[in-house]
Amino acid sequence: MSQIHFIGGEKGGVGKSLLSRVLAQHFIDRHQPFVGFDTDRSHGALLRFYGDYAAPATLDAHDSLDRIVEAAAEDPARRVLVDLAAQTQGGLARWLEDAGVAEVAAELGVALNYWHVMDAGRDSVDLLARWLDGPGTKLPLILVLNELRGERFELLENSGLLERARALGARQMRLRKLPDALLQKVDAAGTSFWAATQPGTLGLLDRQRLKLWLRRADEEIDALGA
Repeated sequence: MSQIHFIGGEKGGVGKSLLSRVLAQHFIDRHQPFVGFDTDRSHGALLRFYGDYAAPATLDAHDSLDRIVEAAAEDPARRVLVDLAAQTQGGLARWLEDAGVAEVAAELGVALNYWHVMDAGRDSVDLLARWLDGPGTKLPLILVLNELRGERFELLENSGLLERARALGARQMRLRKLPDALLQKVDAAGTSFWAATQPGTLGLLDRQRLKLWLRRADEEIDALGA
């Protein structure tokens, strides 16, 4: 079955593009055919790090995202990865509603998933509440707690939103902590995660740290059935 994975969270800097890169590498390592769409005009991480697999996309017209569904329909085994820029949630919601995307996807046998990436701050909690009050009930939800942007999620845990999301069938994963300096080295090299684990970009133990981090992320993604 084809799958479309929307990577959102609305707020800038929570790690949406980082998760998109992790998922891209996961699909490559699992030999799963995939294509990526990058909606960030200024910091297109998929285009930068996985340019052979990605294309730009915008939300500036009523049919801007139509080719995402078409890409999924072309290959029943394909994963389609959509890295949503900050403040694009409204455009996504309108497209989903106006085009009846959920109904079309069901007819085509295409699974939809919305990955809501969160940091440990209040803004992320408020944005999750807004998503659950709006289009969040129409897409299968995966909550991603990004420990690179805060390891303690008490605000979320005390908000009641986790229970509310789980009652709607939401799943959850954690993107584990990785030293900022190590991630900065990978970003500065402008390479895929696979290339960064090969000799030449990082030192021996930094390569091992990155491999272990990716392995843990892979295990969580596998457990979700993505």
